[in-house]
Amino acid sequence: MNTLGNYITEYLEYCEYRKHLNIKSLKAYKIDLKQYDTFSCDLPEYLSRNTLDSFLTNLHKQYKPKTVKRKIASLKAFFHYLEYKDLLEENPFNKLDVHFREAKLLPKTIPFHSIQKFLSALYEQKNTAASAYQLRCSIRDIAVIELLFATGMRISELCSLKPSDIDLENKTVLIYGKGARERLLQLGNPEVLSALTAYQDTFREDIACCGYFFVNKLKHKLSDQSVRFMINRYAKLAGMEQHITPHMFRHSFATLLLEQDVDIRYIQKMLGHSPISTTEIYTHVSNNKQKDILMNKHPRNLMEINKG
Repeated sequence: MNTLGNYITEYLEYCEYRKHLNIKSLKAYKIDLKQYDTFSCDLPEYLSRNTLDSFLTNLHKQYKPKTVKRKIASLKAFFHYLEYKDLLEENPFNKLDVHFREAKLLPKTIPFHSIQKFLSALYEQKNTAASAYQLRCSIRDIAVIELLFATGMRISELCSLKPSDIDLENKTVLIYGKGARERLLQLGNPEVLSALTAYQDTFREDIACCGYFFVNKLKHKLSDQSVRFMINRYAKLAGMEQHITPHMFRHSFATLLLEQDVDIRYIQKMLGHSPISTTEIYTHVSNNKQKDILMNKHPRNLMEINKG
């Protein structure tokens, strides 16, 4: 008789080889399903609605709504698989209310002047490099940050770029996003193109050896965590008090484009958002644009009133 652990192993193999999920998604699924396995291992009816309901209640006690939402999604996909394989008489999710109100948190952005300060610190490190090794690292770091901000891509998308995805001759980058969706973005800024060209010329052999565009000192694929450490380091060098994350460059990319009157539908495509509602959250962040509209474009400004 199959145990829940066996079912989970079979499902993860299905996700990897049939659905071709990326490593990050597989890791999240494994963590979430292992947690359910641990919770229900001593219970005879580990696939029952009561067991699942108790587990969901336990999740709400331990985690923030966003995390709970992700874990529920992992479980729903797993139970759907069991139903598809005829391993369940009835899917318990069909009779469970898993909807809950999730607080809408506005994206955290980096102010325009702070991005300037951050980029200045990057280039200053390159100009004052005391060794060939420091210079190489600076050239790579500049390319990483410039591309992150120029495209608004996710950190996972950046680290997964292959050499063939960067076409400097045609000034494009091919990005593979969530749900196996790909998008082609133009690289219009000459500083960004210059940074990428310098990196490619300096790391050409390492890139060919690794198979990924961005590499670490061991000639392996640059990790998400390495980029986070990189950003923290330069934020400190720039004297920035605000905690900066890679995703904040993505948020800032979208918000600053909105403030420049770029159509939200174009921003949606550039970010790789499927529903436009995901992109629309940035319209609530752009306070500078709101201030400009109300101060300079409000119809009251056109009215001349005789106040006696």
